[in-house]
Amino acid sequence: MSGRKPYASPLREAEAAATRARIVDAAAELFVRDGYAATSLKAIAAAAGVSVQTVNLHGPKHALLAAAYERALADREGWASLNDTDPMQQIIAEPDPERLIAMYAAFMTAANARIAALLRTLRAAADADPAVRDVYAAIDERRLRSIREGVALLAARGVVPADRSDDATALVTMLVSTDTYLHFREAGWSAERYREWLAAELRRAVAG
Repeated sequence: MSGRKPYASPLREAEAAATRARIVDAAAELFVRDGYAATSLKAIAAAAGVSVQTVNLHGPKHALLAAAYERALADREGWASLNDTDPMQQIIAEPDPERLIAMYAAFMTAANARIAALLRTLRAAADADPAVRDVYAAIDERRLRSIREGVALLAARGVVPADRSDDATALVTMLVSTDTYLHFREAGWSAERYREWLAAELRRAVAG
């Protein structure tokens, strides 16, 4: 054996990534429109303009649902913590606490708008499909871990009082949840009103 690494073509990698994105985006649209159980790999293939075999290479179906959620939330797949993604890294890098909280409120308002329909689909599918149930449990665990990490970061900067971390984590978890977002939006609040409210409540939550 020569021991040489296989040649990696940037063009080929870009094409593969674009194909993957089309498949995941098509799956997301169909899952929301038709429901998870009713969406076949054949339908995803047709919507993405690829073969069923190609979709199979990127599946199984519950993995496409997980990927769709990750892409909707942070525009890429495979992150272990939301805090590792580019949008959150930009927020974390902000030195001013007031500005950081405002940026986080804006991000979560936009993120909840993107994931709300998909999360409803995921929850409904989790009731009947053990694989999707595992996906949902993993998503929820990462969500909670990301919030705990964020509160710990603010505590290290002196923004959250040392004895307030647990309470702040519980409050932030409730405030930024998709359920809270939907509650106010369905009550007739605009996204802008919700964002302003969220920023104010987050400031109170972390300050105590």
